[in-house]
Amino acid sequence: MTWHVTMPTESYERAREAFEWDLPDDYNAAHDLVGKHDDPDRPALYQAFPDGRRETFTFADLDRRSNRLANALAELGVGRGDRVGVVLPQVQANPITHLACWKLGAISMPLSVLFGPDGLGYRLDDSGATVAVVDGNNYETVDAAREDCPALEHVLEVDWHGRGYHDSATPFEPLVQDANPIFDPVDTDPDTPGVIMYTSGSTGQPKGVLHSQSVWVGHCPAFEMYFGLDLSETVCWTPADWAWIGALGDLLFPAWHYGRPVVGYPMEGFDPETAFELLAEFDVTSSFLPPTAIRMMMNTDADAYDLSLEAICSGGEPLTSEILEWADDELDGVAVNELYGQTEANLLVCNCDEWFPAVPGSMGKPVPGHDIGVVDPDTGEEVAVGEVGEIAVERGDDPVIFEEYWNQPEKTAEATVGSWHLTGDLGERDADGRLWFKSRDDDLIITSGYRVGPGEVEDAILEHPKIEQVGVVGISDEMRGEIIKAFCQPVSGVEGNELLAESVRSLVRESLAKHEYPREIEFVDELPTTTTGKIRRTDLREREE
Repeated sequence: MTWHVTMPTESYERAREAFEWDLPDDYNAAHDLVGKHDDPDRPALYQAFPDGRRETFTFADLDRRSNRLANALAELGVGRGDRVGVVLPQVQANPITHLACWKLGAISMPLSVLFGPDGLGYRLDDSGATVAVVDGNNYETVDAAREDCPALEHVLEVDWHGRGYHDSATPFEPLVQDANPIFDPVDTDPDTPGVIMYTSGSTGQPKGVLHSQSVWVGHCPAFEMYFGLDLSETVCWTPADWAWIGALGDLLFPAWHYGRPVVGYPMEGFDPETAFELLAEFDVTSSFLPPTAIRMMMNTDADAYDLSLEAICSGGEPLTSEILEWADDELDGVAVNELYGQTEANLLVCNCDEWFPAVPGSMGKPVPGHDIGVVDPDTGEEVAVGEVGEIAVERGDDPVIFEEYWNQPEKTAEATVGSWHLTGDLGERDADGRLWFKSRDDDLIITSGYRVGPGEVEDAILEHPKIEQVGVVGISDEMRGEIIKAFCQPVSGVEGNELLAESVRSLVRESLAKHEYPREIEFVDELPTTTTGKIRRTDLREREE
């Protein structure tokens, strides 16, 4: 039977007052997304490739293929609670793997194709993943990390390029084709662990954020708001990596919850002309576009494309008035609705053109189903209107709030005060109920929509034999919001020059991730430190102001 989140749409106030989370006791994410629809032969995924190939997968196709993969994974020993890494771009094998895991009661783990061996190796080892599903571009990266991941028993390779498989890989497609298309999912409920997504904090190694299978349902009220409340003709696309909650939770899985099709395209680096071509070819009505992507598209002639676009949602940094004006002028009044969330608790606040117009710089108002406060992080008491506090969300039965940091109970406890989950973001609420982002309360860097922990970048740079000490901060950038800057202290006798700087950049790109390398490097004789020897990042940021 078809089931979906229902939200009164006659007014924002009515939706807030009447909304209730009412999930089935036997909730399973895979059944919700691809198995429940009254018309299973509707298109679910328009798969496009850079070489011009096009494929269409229906909800029934995805259901059967994930059944086959669930049977295949079970034969490999994957069962309830086991972790499976997914290192794939926007190809159908990516969501198929998640769906198969949830049918098995296993935990899927989206991982970016941008990660190098250190970045992937840490996450696969920390999670204890037993299987990784990768494509040919990333197979050697995962294989290089394998010796440091004792639990990793199987690496399945997806050959979407048509180049063939590595000799030591387990081919994905034959495994799926040879498996039984019938699978009886294990018993699950809304609280069954479903997915681990890694996020970087301001210090130390990345943290694994564990969510239940119902996390995607938690995104649905906001999905309705920023894409216009009426989803009957919606076609969705985002250029965002399907490893991030901003792509999976803001667009892909909510669209499938409502039975709406999504376009997939494995884009290697954002290209604004390709973006416009995809929007036009597939009559996309609704798109999640990070602010950096929008700024790049603003330099392209939108009038050259026959667009069906009706709404854009965007987040990661405050939207400027220039973006809203461009969409209004060049895209014939397309609404751009800002949203706010984080890996631990996503889509808490957004704008809705149908209910209240976006105001430049404001994140919007709390989404129905999420109780948001601006609080004193020490006491949990809400601060007065117009005062700055920490943005927080009432835990209650809210399905978007994470369960725990994987194997880090002390970090989980630190993110809670009373009944509030603390986001780590500072903001204020105005008299109209709008929320305004002020800053992080730590050193996290937000660049092109990615959240980057400086500690991980610093650890990677310190692997360079010619660097003695380093401090990493974010500095303002017109295109990307922030860029990563590293203040490097070379070892004694080594000259800091452009050759060394490029060597440092290459090290980070290759070992950590392509989006985490420092675009700017400044060599210094000495770094400011506390009395205990810690780098004073505040002092480094002040140098740039």
